[in-house]
Amino acid sequence: MHVDVLTLFPELFATYLETSIVGRAREADIVTVDCVSYRDFAQDKHRSVDDRPFGGGPGMVLMCHPVFDALHHVESRREGEPTRILLTPQGQRLTQAVVTELSARPWLVVLCGHYEGFDERIRTGIDAREISIGDYVLSGGEPAAMVMIDALVRLLPGALGHERSAAEDSFTDGLLEYPQYTRPRAYRGMEVPDVLLSGDHGKIEAWRREQAIARTKHRRPDLLNGVGSST
Repeated sequence: MHVDVLTLFPELFATYLETSIVGRAREADIVTVDCVSYRDFAQDKHRSVDDRPFGGGPGMVLMCHPVFDALHHVESRREGEPTRILLTPQGQRLTQAVVTELSARPWLVVLCGHYEGFDERIRTGIDAREISIGDYVLSGGEPAAMVMIDALVRLLPGALGHERSAAEDSFTDGLLEYPQYTRPRAYRGMEVPDVLLSGDHGKIEAWRREQAIARTKHRRPDLLNGVGSST
């Protein structure tokens, strides 16, 4: 997979892209990520990328030409058609199902907004899929881009140390993840459940399924539609 990130602050991604699972996936050529600044495509000596909104109001709005020119630049460097993603609080909610779908795409172009958002002609003119990571407002799309890239990379073959790790994460089967334990067996009066020490894999799987359903019912009952209790 290749990801192009269009942003006002490419420097924000430097450490993130070198760290943990994403960093290891890049080293293994499982994913490549390029960050491009809108300011490189500004049309004046001040490298302006935003202006005041027509009709008045607070804040500044990202202008069309730096965004369209940056998009044309990254798309002209590769063959094929990318999946364009516009990060905006007005977009479709990013869920594990959406992440799974996007992880199968070979090339993503992710556009990060800032200030008061994009000129509406960007939204209507580039035919992008609009995605939001939640019902709240960030200062820019850069943290959202990192969240999405992290979620996507986890699903790419070879990115995780164990092939079942992603399959057992929360939300993958519509449930929150079951409780996990490690050494020591007892800590401050809290014991690891005996079933996890039994060596009976059938019982362990059944216990984990029961715990996942119980935890989801307690914390996120909205996720339980269509999820049964049987294995």
